[in-house]
Amino acid sequence: RSFWKGSLASASSVSTTWTELREGLGKLTLLCDANTDGSFLVHHFLSFYLKANCKVCFVALIQSFSHYNIVGQKLGVSLTVARECGQLVFLEGLKSSVDVFFRAQAEPHPLQFLREANAENLQPLYEFVREALKPVDDGEAAWRCPVLLVDDLSVLLSLGMGAVAVLDFIHYCRATVCWERKGNIVALVHDSGDTEDEENNILLNGLSHQSHLILRAEGLATGFCRDVHGQLRILWRTPSQPTTQRDQSLTYQYKIQDKSVSFFAKGMSPAVL
Repeated sequence: RSFWKGSLASASSVSTTWTELREGLGKLTLLCDANTDGSFLVHHFLSFYLKANCKVCFVALIQSFSHYNIVGQKLGVSLTVARECGQLVFLEGLKSSVDVFFRAQAEPHPLQFLREANAENLQPLYEFVREALKPVDDGEAAWRCPVLLVDDLSVLLSLGMGAVAVLDFIHYCRATVCWERKGNIVALVHDSGDTEDEENNILLNGLSHQSHLILRAEGLATGFCRDVHGQLRILWRTPSQPTTQRDQSLTYQYKIQDKSVSFFAKGMSPAVL
């Protein structure tokens, strides 16, 4: 828990020791945004794990590789270098979808479900993740721990997959990445706030029950503010314990800057003081 507090309280400096990182292994972290853009959390965790010398599989369904690379350079990491040396395995959903539709595939594509009218599972995508994060052979670069990062799972619902299929995908990824290989999973889900969006609510509630850490970025109820861009609710959970014993939460407000994010208690913005 101290590891997560430190990484969020000082988002401009994500360096940490291997001992501190090891305390947070085998965990599922759920990122959620409501009435705001929570992508800054994705960029934070991506740069953090690359700097920590972890092997990262990034399933990017929202933006292009160049977009993540430009933001990463501002945070002190090069996705191009990480991909070339084998540390980063990047699935670019925007580009891959074109290949699925218009190019013949010798083997099942990770996004094969896009071509199937009645696709019921995400097994090809899971196989892609499992292969990307498999233990390295002797003689290859040894990375510290495997990490799966997904931006964002809500897109899979928009593309026709059911919430149960997406939850099954995360379940199998947890079994492989978190339990078998002692790594971490970080996934973003959008909260539309629409109570009638049953599939998204099932996905969000299902992942919330499985998560060890939930970071929920929310827009301000008062609307736009130049000096405060939103608030971040942090919920630490231990799924194996009773609810009364396992949940602890904090709420910070934040301001997104060019190369960092500033966090502060409610009403403690430098502009207010």
